[in-house]
Amino acid sequence: MSHCRKRCKRQLIKVARYFYRFLTGTLTQDSIEDDFELSTVCHRPEGLEKLQEQTKFTKKELQVLYRGFKNECPSGVVNEDTFKIIYSQFFPQGDSSTYAHFLFEAFDTNKNGSVSFEDFVIGLSIILRGTINDRLNWAFNLYDLNKDGCITKEEMLDIMKSIYDMMGKYTYPCMQEDAPREHVENFFQKMDRNNDGVVTIDEFIESCQKDENIMQSMQLFDNVI
Repeated sequence: MSHCRKRCKRQLIKVARYFYRFLTGTLTQDSIEDDFELSTVCHRPEGLEKLQEQTKFTKKELQVLYRGFKNECPSGVVNEDTFKIIYSQFFPQGDSSTYAHFLFEAFDTNKNGSVSFEDFVIGLSIILRGTINDRLNWAFNLYDLNKDGCITKEEMLDIMKSIYDMMGKYTYPCMQEDAPREHVENFFQKMDRNNDGVVTIDEFIESCQKDENIMQSMQLFDNVI
């Protein structure tokens, strides 16, 4: 496998680990020392100049990302099944299919069942170089599974279960069976300001901005690539 293709695939696992550590409060400087790369998607972009305007990547960075992108998927786009297959290679100890589905949905902004290079690089730009509010909005959109503008306990439990399924049962320290539900309860105690059983985007952003650990986690990505 070429160096570019390896770099592309490493991006997938790092995005997953980012959100796992963001949710569990374990994101540290050590966890992001390696460069973020790019995932697999394909089709010829309309123009790197336009993507330069839409993202915070330089033309040279976009060229490097696209080269790896094109090597991995010459056809131009990646569908969900392919995305899941690639993702699963990095989590052989667990089942990453559900989490990969949620992540795919977040990148598939056009809701057409495929992710293009433009889709992915725009999302990547937000994650790596967006403002704190941009990043928090992107994370909220990932957790808001039915896109109705709020996060329910059921949605967050689905997310947490998918993360624990992905990490597998043989991690160290061993993950307890009730850990996903405990994380959900902690999440809502912190985020659900008016105790109405749902977390709105305003509650989410306000709570995150007041959480020093979350803010430090976000800022760790400012100079990744």
